[in-house]
Amino acid sequence: MSFSISGKTAIVTGAGNGVGLAIGRHFVNQGANVVFADMDEDALQREMGGLADKEGQVRIFAGDLRKKLTIANLLSATIDAFDRVDILVNASRQVLPTDTLSTDDKSVDDLLQQNVLAGLRLSQAVARRMIKQAEVETDEDARGSIGSIVNMSSIAAQRSHPDLLAYSISCAALDQATRSLAVAWAPKRIRVNGVAFGSLMSASLQEALRDDDDMREAIIAATPLNRIASATEVSDAVQYLVSDASSFVTGQIITVDGGRTLLDPAAVSAH
Repeated sequence: MSFSISGKTAIVTGAGNGVGLAIGRHFVNQGANVVFADMDEDALQREMGGLADKEGQVRIFAGDLRKKLTIANLLSATIDAFDRVDILVNASRQVLPTDTLSTDDKSVDDLLQQNVLAGLRLSQAVARRMIKQAEVETDEDARGSIGSIVNMSSIAAQRSHPDLLAYSISCAALDQATRSLAVAWAPKRIRVNGVAFGSLMSASLQEALRDDDDMREAIIAATPLNRIASATEVSDAVQYLVSDASSFVTGQIITVDGGRTLLDPAAVSAH
């Protein structure tokens, strides 16, 4: 089986910075058509400057994917540009602290909307489009998948860090949604997987570490590979999951954490 994604069309959310941007750029360099989606239009415009030579493969879309109309518009813009969609990477995610004793704390509600429900609704819309595409296409290999969806999660789903209660809950919910959709859509030949990463230099972690050397040292000490990963180091794992090389893989959460979950103490923040 091939790792190639050349000629395929992908939507990558959260693509204005961090891991979403790294994945989108990697896909473009691998020959895919990519729609970079994010709330922050300025960030999209700024980051797309480095892809000017691949303009025909790239589109940007700015909008709030918590709104159903925005999801419909994103899918419509993708089809208008490239006629189809083969890959969806839900990389839009937010990290918020939680006051576990406050009944007014809305972090759980906010992160379930942002990190879980927005991606779930987009996945449903994209899956319907993938099924529609398959109905009018002939596929010599009826066993092959007609599309692949990857949800970006975190090892926080498996860890207990009280200050990140809402984030941990949202990641655990996302992992379960990944497994459930994988089973539900397997008969339709749509594969759904996830990537759970540990301390990866995302925009949120970079901000958290800006003035906190102790936190940086604690994370490195808790990681057997003794460093914090770059955002680009998750891209190859995602490419594997969306390519034909993983044609018999679905419902799996692949961990990319430098060995962190093998010995991670609860006191060290997991972004």
